[in-house]
Amino acid sequence: MSKLNPRQNEAVRYTGGPLLVLAGAGSGKTSVITRKIAYLIEHVGIPGRHIAAVTFTNKAAREMKERVGKIVDRKLTRGLIVSTFHNLGLNIIREEHAHLGYYPGFSIFDAEDAKALLRDLMLREASADAGDELNDVQMTISSWKNSMRGPAEAYSKAADEREQRIAIVYKYYSEYLKAYNAVDFDDLILLPVQLFRDNPEVLAKWRRKIRYMLVDEYQDTNLCQYELVRMLVAERAAFTVVGDDDQSIYAWRGARPENLVQLKEDFPSLKIVKLEQNYRSTSRILRSANTVIANNPHVFEKALWSERTTGDEIRIVRCRNEDAETERVATEILDQKLKQGLGFRDFAVLYRGNHQARLLEMKLQAYQIPYRISGGQSFFSKNEIKDAMSYLRLLINPNDDTAFLRVVNVPRREIGPRTLEQLSHYARARNVSLFKSLSDMGAETHVTEKGLDRLRRFAHWVDTTCQRLHSENPVPVIKQLFTDIEYEEWLHQHSGTPKQAERRMQNIWYLVDSIQRMLEDGKGTADELGIEDAITKLILRDMMEQREEEDDSDKVQLLTLHASKGLEFPNVYILGLEEEILPHRSSIEEGSIEEERRLMYVGITRAKETLTLTFAAQRRQYGEKIETIPSRFLDELPEDDIRWEGTGDLDVEANQKKGKATLSALLGDLGV
Repeated sequence: MSKLNPRQNEAVRYTGGPLLVLAGAGSGKTSVITRKIAYLIEHVGIPGRHIAAVTFTNKAAREMKERVGKIVDRKLTRGLIVSTFHNLGLNIIREEHAHLGYYPGFSIFDAEDAKALLRDLMLREASADAGDELNDVQMTISSWKNSMRGPAEAYSKAADEREQRIAIVYKYYSEYLKAYNAVDFDDLILLPVQLFRDNPEVLAKWRRKIRYMLVDEYQDTNLCQYELVRMLVAERAAFTVVGDDDQSIYAWRGARPENLVQLKEDFPSLKIVKLEQNYRSTSRILRSANTVIANNPHVFEKALWSERTTGDEIRIVRCRNEDAETERVATEILDQKLKQGLGFRDFAVLYRGNHQARLLEMKLQAYQIPYRISGGQSFFSKNEIKDAMSYLRLLINPNDDTAFLRVVNVPRREIGPRTLEQLSHYARARNVSLFKSLSDMGAETHVTEKGLDRLRRFAHWVDTTCQRLHSENPVPVIKQLFTDIEYEEWLHQHSGTPKQAERRMQNIWYLVDSIQRMLEDGKGTADELGIEDAITKLILRDMMEQREEEDDSDKVQLLTLHASKGLEFPNVYILGLEEEILPHRSSIEEGSIEEERRLMYVGITRAKETLTLTFAAQRRQYGEKIETIPSRFLDELPEDDIRWEGTGDLDVEANQKKGKATLSALLGDLGV
C-alpha cells in the first residue's frame, strides 16, 4: 500500500462497515477501487467470485479489470464481477429470465429500436404530433422506469392529460416489448429490482453470491440503480461507494446526487473518507475549480489540493464573434504545436452543445489540423440503417428472430402484438425460429387466421427475395427490396420533414453502394466475396461500430463537457463562456444553475497544464447578430489566477496575422 496516500490507504483498508469515499476529480479513485478489491481478496479472505464492482462505462470496467489482473493472482479473481450496472442487470435477467416470464435469447432494444416502436404506437393512437412529441415521450417513459413507476401507477399519478396519454403509450409499449421477448436499456436495471422485490428467495441467492459490493461514480446513480444496490447490500452493509457530488452532471437522465445523502439515512453507521489530493492539475487550475464550485450548496465540504507547481494563469479570451473564436483556437493549437513540439493529441476543445463544433471543424479542416470528434452518431446506429441491416440479416438467415421482429412491421403490415405473442409461444414450444414456424400446419391452431395470413404473405415475400438474391445479380435485388416494401414512402410518413426523409433514404442507397463496392473490389481474386459474405462483413462492421472507440492517433480531441467527464488532457480550451450557452438557456429559465456550475467544474478539472476559456462578444443567432453577455462563471474565478485577453475588433486582425505567420512557418518546416 506504499503508493497510496494516507486517505486512500484508509479507504482501502476500512472493511468494518459501509463506506462512502468522496473522491474529488483526479484524486486516484480507480486506484482505490482496484486496490480495495485486491485487499478484500488477499487480506480479508473474500473469494473473488463473491465480489462485485460496478461502474457506468465499459471503458471504466475494462480498465478496472485490467488493473486488478496486474496486482492479484488470476486464480484468486476467478468469478470476480467487474461490470457496468447494465451488464450486471443483464446477467441477473439472463440467469433468472424464467421468474420474469422471458424466454432465453431475449432481445435488447437500444434507444433507436425503442424510438421506432414508440413512433409506431403513437401513430396508431392517433397522436397527430407524434414526430414532435416522440423524444419527450421516450424521455418521460425512461424517467418513469428509472423512478420504478409502472404504466398503471404512471396513469394514476398523471399530473395532466399529456401524462395520461404518455402512460397509455407506456402500457402498450411494455406489452409489445414482452411480445417481442425483448427488454429496453432501462429494463436492465428495473427488471432485477422488480424481481428481487417479488422473489425474496432469488434476492437471497444473489446476496449469497455478492458478499461485498463496490460502486464507482455513485453520484450518477438514479433511483432504480440506488434501489438495486441497496437491496443487494442491505443484509451485510458490506460495501464501498465512490462518488463526487460536484461531478453530478446527468440529472437529465435521472442521476440523483442526493443518493449520497440518502445513503447516510439508510445506513447510519456509514463512514466517510475524503480524497482531496489531486494528481492531475496545477494548483491554479484546482484553485479555480474550487472557487467556482464553492458557489453551489454542499452537504459534504471538500477542497482539492495538489503538490504540483502553481502553473500558468487561466486565460479568458474575448473574441469579436464566433468565427474569430474558432479561428483563435485553431491558430493557437497550430502555433503551440510548432513552437513547443507538442502533439495534436495534447489538446482538447470542450463545448456545451454539439452545434458549437461545426464551425470549429471547418476551421481545423482549413488549417489541416487532424481532429477526432466524440459523441457523434454512428452511421450504423441510424434507425433506417438498422432497418436495412435487419432486412439483409433476414435474407441471409431467415431464422434470425431479432431481425425478423425488427422488420416484420416496418413498414407496418397490420401485425399486432397478440399475433406475434401467439406465434412466439408456438415457435418456442416447437423449438424453431419464428420464420420456420410459419410453414408448420400447427401454427393455424395457435395464431388467428387473419394474423397468420399476413405473416405468411411476408414470409413468402422473404423466401422469394432470398431465392432471387442467390440466382440473380444481388444488388438490383436489394434495391428492388426497398421499392417492394415502399420504404421511401414510409420514411416520408415517419420523418419530421421531406428533406429529412430524403436524407435518410440516401443513407440506404449509400449502404447498398457499399455492398456493390465490396462485391466489385474482390471480383476475380482469391478474396472474391459472395453476397452472404459481404453482408456478414457489414454486420461485423456494425458490431465494431457499436463498441467504444479507442483512437490513439495524433488528433485534437473535440467533445462536449458531458462527454469529457473521466478524461484528462494537457491543454484544454472551453468554448462559448456566455450566458445562455454555459450556463444553458433552459437551466437559467428553470433556475437549475447548480448542475451547469458542476459542468463548468468538470470542464476546468479536465486540464492538466493549461486552461483557456473563450467567448464571443457577438454571436449570430437566427440570422441576426446579437450582443452576448459573458458567463457568470467567469466572474466566479479567482482574480489572482486569471488573465484576460482580447481587444474586440483588433483581436480578429491579430489572429489572422498570427494564423498566416504560423501557416508560413509550418509550410517552411515542410519545405513547401
